[in-house]
Amino acid sequence: MHHLGELAEKCAELPTSFFRFQVVELWVFGDLLDVPRDVDMIDVALVVDLPVDEVPWRSEPVGAEHWANSTRLSRNPFAAHWRSAGAPVWNHRIERPALVWSAAGGIAEETLVAVSDGTGELVRQAAPSPDELRKRVEEELEVSLAALRRAQQTYTDHRWAPGKLTPHADALWRVSGGYLELLDVVN
Repeated sequence: MHHLGELAEKCAELPTSFFRFQVVELWVFGDLLDVPRDVDMIDVALVVDLPVDEVPWRSEPVGAEHWANSTRLSRNPFAAHWRSAGAPVWNHRIERPALVWSAAGGIAEETLVAVSDGTGELVRQAAPSPDELRKRVEEELEVSLAALRRAQQTYTDHRWAPGKLTPHADALWRVSGGYLELLDVVN
């Protein structure tokens, strides 16, 4: 709980012009919303003010590593999932999340209290219908395929060029993993 509260405070404190994007919401999901117990990892969704096609499933927007270092996200037990503000935060993996912080409303104290008390169920979003979930995953698959094609082309363009290939290879690896995961869900 300590780490989650600190991350919410960091989201509120960061200057708005320091990064290429702004985190506009912080959501928690997964084991932390269940019965109180120690967890190895805190699953969070970070919603950014970027278009949907710039934040495909399992990808990181440009500058995410810098943001993670600035907020200590990268040094604490978080599994971060980057999401676009242009689409719902939930999907097949982010099930019934609870809002922890938003740029519009600040820290959601009731969420932090509920999670701490073991009553996280009370602050979670309602579950989507099976049709809504299917449609959401199909939409994400379409975005992911386009991102996979762009990442593959970027990798190809930089394959023999001077400079480090690692950022392009890592981006291709993340996007391809997200695409394959969504493809498995659809099939």
